[in-house]
Amino acid sequence: MSKIASSPGKKVNRIGLGLQPYRGGKTTLCAGCGHNAISERIVDVCFEMGVEPSRVIKLSGIGCSSKSPAYFLGAAHGFNGVHGRMPSLGTGAVLANKQLIAIGTSGDGDTGAIGIGQFVHLMRRNLPIVYIIEDNGCYGLTKGQFSPTADLGSKAKTGVVNDLPPIDTCALAVEMGASFVARSFSGDKKQLTAVLKAALSHRGTAMVDVISPCVTFNDHVGSTKSYAYAREHDEPLGEIDFIPHFQEIDVEYDPGTTHAVTMHDGSQLILKKLESEYDPTDRLEAVRVLHETSRRAEFATGVIYVEPDKEDFIQMLNLVDEPLATLPLERVRPSKAAFEKILQELR
Repeated sequence: MSKIASSPGKKVNRIGLGLQPYRGGKTTLCAGCGHNAISERIVDVCFEMGVEPSRVIKLSGIGCSSKSPAYFLGAAHGFNGVHGRMPSLGTGAVLANKQLIAIGTSGDGDTGAIGIGQFVHLMRRNLPIVYIIEDNGCYGLTKGQFSPTADLGSKAKTGVVNDLPPIDTCALAVEMGASFVARSFSGDKKQLTAVLKAALSHRGTAMVDVISPCVTFNDHVGSTKSYAYAREHDEPLGEIDFIPHFQEIDVEYDPGTTHAVTMHDGSQLILKKLESEYDPTDRLEAVRVLHETSRRAEFATGVIYVEPDKEDFIQMLNLVDEPLATLPLERVRPSKAAFEKILQELR
């Protein structure tokens, strides 16, 4: 694919592009919205990783979160779909052209309510896609009602208390078969940057739940998705470093203090352990940690689960090497003889 020329004298990345092709339009979200910080991190990460914008397809459904693709990677493809149906769009796009890098942004309502049926099937199929949930625990476009991820006992701006248990999208993703599951906080620039770099390098479904406070409807005392609450109740599983495959890995780490996970492309995810011995490749341990931190009313953040060698949906379907969208008609339409053979087998 052709590259977009950058202006002479400006800082360029490893594929020779400046920052402009990675930026998007001016945001129309509220000032201070956590979603804007996520868009900024995507811009930074794609620039630093040398992602070719024309290879990216941005996907979204409906909600404040689904406006986000307009604010990053302006030179990429984009498709804003029906509420909760972004997984179907992503599946069709990636199957038609497996050379695309799919980045989907969704919300806690778009994913946890109307779209939950599509979400669970996407997780179990392990489609190559970075699926970002911009999670603020409320419906920001319709005056702040509780969303399915709102915590039990959380108080709305109106004073109403939520009496329903939340859906933990990370626990659900691990249980349903996603091969990369992480949680971060939009206000933690360092951690979110490392998580997104690892997600982009992963081959399979990389689900990233980002606690992203709504400054208009859900950033008050009593909210469990506010900036103050997230900062005070963040329980990081460890410090994260990410070394992409195009950088020489020559850093030495003391044994017993880190856990290195080699990704399918040779990149390394380095997890520096804090107080506990946590293995992100252990599915049962991931579920246990999510339930324990939830019981303490805390957020487990970092890379929660990763299975870098799991077969993805493209491999599972045994598709041809070329993108389906580029195949000529004679290769996708069965001949009369082939069609008759299929009919005979079904009779």
